[in-house]
Amino acid sequence: QVQVVESGGGLVQTGGSLRLSCAASGRTFSTYTMGWFRQAPGKEREAVAAISWSGSSIYYAESVKGRFTISRDKFKNTVYLQMNSLKPEDTAVYYCATGERMTIATNGPRSPDYWGQGTQVTVSS
Repeated sequence: QVQVVESGGGLVQTGGSLRLSCAASGRTFSTYTMGWFRQAPGKEREAVAAISWSGSSIYYAESVKGRFTISRDKFKNTVYLQMNSLKPEDTAVYYCATGERMTIATNGPRSPDYWGQGTQVTVSS
């Protein structure tokens, strides 16, 4: 099994930045596609960004393009989400997820199986 733990959330003002980290355990984790998702109160969970094991395929939601950057450190089994120019609408619990069959389709990541506990991101104006 794969265990996933997120960290790095917090409270920032509009225009600020945060860097989320996702630490994972599991011998095959580095070969899996990894994605970040978020869920705001009263809303459905949505995909934010995803990256393939090689980094050759990357997905960003339209709402975060140009502001967020996903990256991967295979040596440390860690995935990052650098979030810049944050807006109040970015406020949500952010989760990272992965899976043996997870892929990146044209419209976003598919088939996540393992999820972290989530980390809260709050952006105030």
